[in-house]
Amino acid sequence: MTESTQKLSDVGVSIWLDDLSRERISSGGLQKLIAEKNVVGVTTNPTIFAAALAKGESYSEQVSTLAKAGTDVTSAVFEITTDDVAAASDIFKPIYDETKGFDGRVSIEVEPGLAHDAAGTFEQAKALHAKVDRENVLIKIPATVEGLEAITNTIGEGISVNVTLIFSLERYRDVINAYLAGLEKAKEAGHDLSKIHSVASFFVSRVDTEIDKRLNEIGTDEALALKSKAGVANAQLAYEVWTQAFATERALVLLEAGANTQRPLWASTGVKDPSVPDTTYVVELAAPSVVNTMPEKTLDALADHGVVTGDTIAHSYAEANKVLDAIGALGISYAEVTELLEKEGVEKFIVSWNELLDTVTAALKAAE
Repeated sequence: MTESTQKLSDVGVSIWLDDLSRERISSGGLQKLIAEKNVVGVTTNPTIFAAALAKGESYSEQVSTLAKAGTDVTSAVFEITTDDVAAASDIFKPIYDETKGFDGRVSIEVEPGLAHDAAGTFEQAKALHAKVDRENVLIKIPATVEGLEAITNTIGEGISVNVTLIFSLERYRDVINAYLAGLEKAKEAGHDLSKIHSVASFFVSRVDTEIDKRLNEIGTDEALALKSKAGVANAQLAYEVWTQAFATERALVLLEAGANTQRPLWASTGVKDPSVPDTTYVVELAAPSVVNTMPEKTLDALADHGVVTGDTIAHSYAEANKVLDAIGALGISYAEVTELLEKEGVEKFIVSWNELLDTVTAALKAAE
């Protein structure tokens, strides 16, 4: 293991890779990251699969088989992506067993076009879970208003969930409430609560990108001094929300019945601004019981030169509040920014999903 990735793991951070492809699975590359860089899980999304399928070579045989069977494009995507996730889940099974389900996880997302369809999301979550058929799969559901209902219902079915596209502290509280409501349903239905796990994916760098754009427009020294601080501050306060929410009587009753906390997951941790150190969203968000899902570039940077100094969240709340208050005092609306980011997040995944469909459509036609 590299020194920096081991140090981060020792703090209590689970390192998950934000990428997956058949080539990475078949080449042994994924196993190598587990062995050398403390990787204990994987997240995927439509953008990741679109990039993987665009390369094409590793999928040729399956695409040819699907084409000969006359499979439609949506069904083909379903087959291809769930096969990758199942294969990766098998690789991570020893870690899943060793950590009692907290790690060794692989995530697969419902179609982004269902983001505002609670019933459709719930049905597809069940279909993905049944198709992958692995205990260590997490079904990703976006934290839209409609998604909250789907999260509760999916957890209530005993299915583990990765809640994605969380930007605001208010919505994060709603997500935790949806999880607890789901656990209550699951308990009533007789499910084993200890088998149900969840992470809440709180996005980091996108918050900085949007707020920094507005700070640049203001252009004062005061505004520019706040650049690249909002994303970390927002996530630090999310950790505070998590600690408070799972210390309530409602949560403690469920935990005593065998339930697990819904761990915070830092997503969008690749640095977008070249003037910001490339490990910022890793080393400044280190704390026990969190997940950090990293693109490979960020993981490599951490392994090469990341300086892990221990828990960097525990005593950060007062300063984090000051940062967000100062940004608000300049007239930048936190609510407006986070609402915009959620809307754009869904739209970006829909674009990627359509690219994925186009790529598979072309491959199916070529294989006929």
